[in-house]
Amino acid sequence: MRIKKEIAWGWIEGNKEHIIEISDAVWEYAELGLVEERSSKLLADELESHGFKVERGVGGMPSAFYATWGGGKPIVGIMGEYDALPGLSQEPVPHKEPLIEGAPGHGCGHNIHGASGMAAAIALRYTLEKLGLAGTVKFFGTPAEENYDGKVFMAKTGIFDDVEVCLSHHPSSMNMAGLRSSNAMNSVKFHFHGKTAHAAGSPEQGRSALDALELMNIGVNYLREHVIEKARIHYVIEEGGGQPNVVPDYARTWYYIRAPERDQVDHIYEWILKIAEGAALMTDTRLEVDFLGGIYNKLPNKTLSEIVLANMREVGAPEYTEEELEFARKIGETVPKQQKIDTLRKREIPDWERYVDVDLVTDILDPWDEGKVSGGSTDVADISWITPAMEFSTTATVLGTPGHSWHFVATSGMSIGHKSLIFAAKTIAGAALDLMTKPELLKKARDEHKERLVGRTYRCANADVEPPLEVARKAAEKAIGRA
Repeated sequence: MRIKKEIAWGWIEGNKEHIIEISDAVWEYAELGLVEERSSKLLADELESHGFKVERGVGGMPSAFYATWGGGKPIVGIMGEYDALPGLSQEPVPHKEPLIEGAPGHGCGHNIHGASGMAAAIALRYTLEKLGLAGTVKFFGTPAEENYDGKVFMAKTGIFDDVEVCLSHHPSSMNMAGLRSSNAMNSVKFHFHGKTAHAAGSPEQGRSALDALELMNIGVNYLREHVIEKARIHYVIEEGGGQPNVVPDYARTWYYIRAPERDQVDHIYEWILKIAEGAALMTDTRLEVDFLGGIYNKLPNKTLSEIVLANMREVGAPEYTEEELEFARKIGETVPKQQKIDTLRKREIPDWERYVDVDLVTDILDPWDEGKVSGGSTDVADISWITPAMEFSTTATVLGTPGHSWHFVATSGMSIGHKSLIFAAKTIAGAALDLMTKPELLKKARDEHKERLVGRTYRCANADVEPPLEVARKAAEKAIGRA
């Protein structure tokens, strides 16, 4: 079997520089969710040049696509992301130095994410062709994971329904294929509409949308005492008025509502809707609710974790040069030691003490997190309800540094991130070959998926929602305007 994998790994190694160039180009583009036109086109064009049939604009999103090669079963899916985050522009240097002040940056390493999946899909295509093996490879270019849950809108179209297993990779600070679930989530904006008036001369004639918004936020903050402990509710005030002497006739707040299970989110969301309606009644304003989308909690798959880990160990974790270790050390110095210790404890890493003075993790860790729930959320979760799915991680940033930060942007655009990319691409290709050539493994993964779904039903939370293209466009224009 290793001989077959060597074909795929050899292709990736032989094309390593070009794969890195694509990742670096996406890093430089740093496009926000649903407007990743150049990033999406670059990946799609590359797949098309290798004989993949590409379908663009999937699910009503111009930057979403999927690419198919081969025919018949087994059908293996590979996912890739490429959206950046606002305000995180950063040079590839070990200290905070924006490339363009206020511009977006890849603070979650999605430039690596898209390129690793793309490279694995192409390598898998040439391996199947060379060996004369049947099967279909599908690569899914998935936009807006960070804010608008592009995979859910793609899934709504049914394009994942025939996929027998789906693999994905996410850059991180550790090499692992975890079994932790994630929080289900709703993303929703609340718009309050009132009436302007002179705030000193005729306040009785005004109806303050900002008052309504603040009353809603106060109500939700009191609600926190009465929801389950693991629920997470957070918001930002996007619009709150112009100047103090004008009663604001418009205000807007954006909420994320999270909990370990989808039905728990639904319950909390209904309560928050009542609070918002009450705030509108108290202020004689009008409420408009803009539901942007909802996602599920992730279903883990132990079988896929074992397959991925075995391939990670076959490939072997990257080794780092003295220059890379020094780069990482300088970044590590920006994180207080106690903060790093708190992070290691929070993640409940076995024997975490041995990592206190480690910057770049080279260990490949067995999962310790089955039955636990991540505080964050991901649209990969919805795919895990449709088909067995695994999103593993490889070291691409310095241990202890926060996600969505300049630290991640810096390492994602230089050789530490490049090594994560190539390691991940080889791992995906190897795991996919195992699943395509060993029917018993594919069956085991699918049987486990069925067992985890017993008594549970997937109903897309976005069934009546369209991708918020205009919201995304305005957010991108605002971000660029600040840069």
